[in-house]
Amino acid sequence: MRSLVLLLASFASLALSGCMTVSDMAEGTRYQMSDAGLLDHSDTRRSNSVRVQPDSFIFIAQGAFAPPGSAYPRPNVVAEEAFNGFVEYFPMVRRARAPQGLEQAMVEARSVGAHYLLYARFARADDRIGNADEWVDQQAVDRLGIDSGIIQIMLIETSTQYLIDTARIRSRGGLLTFHDNKPEDLIAKPLAQYARSLLGMSDQ
Repeated sequence: MRSLVLLLASFASLALSGCMTVSDMAEGTRYQMSDAGLLDHSDTRRSNSVRVQPDSFIFIAQGAFAPPGSAYPRPNVVAEEAFNGFVEYFPMVRRARAPQGLEQAMVEARSVGAHYLLYARFARADDRIGNADEWVDQQAVDRLGIDSGIIQIMLIETSTQYLIDTARIRSRGGLLTFHDNKPEDLIAKPLAQYARSLLGMSDQ
């Protein structure tokens, strides 16, 4: 905590000296608090740094795989949040209405003329006790804590079925933000960041 206070002080000093804008200082502070576990945090690992054209037509689908553990995310929540993140950066985006197998998703992606299929799933989801209702239901001290989850993504070219990229997104909540949160509440921002990375844009 002492190092965090010193870091905030240094950010303030740089801002006052004109070397750093207020927005830069806010982003730096948010990053440090996230890295320290106070705010939500995510880490995305891609297999390739490939970029796609901004006018690419992307079809988004989610597998029916249920993640192990006691968490039960909404069946199509990854596809829904991916669509919300991608539609801001790609004007031609559609998503499946319900979870699909990979072959079914590829058939539908081709039928609508999509250039790419983005196929995702929740590989792991840990929904810890984060409010009074969950405590009443579970009453387990070892279940108190911060939610976390892992999403796996495949980006496939529909014309060739070539796998052009895979990604693993690991998310966890923060000590200041875990109340009432669930693993699916942590995925919107990293999915939007993944969309930007496909265009070669840096995180905002």
